[in-house]
Amino acid sequence: MVLKRLKHRFSVCKVKDYSMVDFNQEFCFTGKTEEENSLVCMTENVPENVTEQDDGWKAFRIQGVLDFSLIGILAKIAGLLAENKIGIFAISTYNTDYILTREENYEKALEVLKQAGYQIID
Repeated sequence: MVLKRLKHRFSVCKVKDYSMVDFNQEFCFTGKTEEENSLVCMTENVPENVTEQDDGWKAFRIQGVLDFSLIGILAKIAGLLAENKIGIFAISTYNTDYILTREENYEKALEVLKQAGYQIID
């Protein structure tokens, strides 16, 4: 399986509302519940109306389009990283999964996955 590095730094945020979010950004992930409005975006694009912000995340994605019938892909990656004491923040889209790790664990995470047989591309 191929994993693609993403070069950007990301922030995980809560926003008051989505009125200041630029949905035309290269990466913009949102989640809305009755409790919160969440946003994950490139750190340089964090809007002014954040109520909480956690910077220092880097990401990679599973390259290509994943079929919905595939089982355990994210679980396997999460398990390998958990065994190496690397926490993740996972985001799933229609096409694939994105895995974020703390910036200080990013290179180690990719190395662990490479040693497990994953191909890492830029």
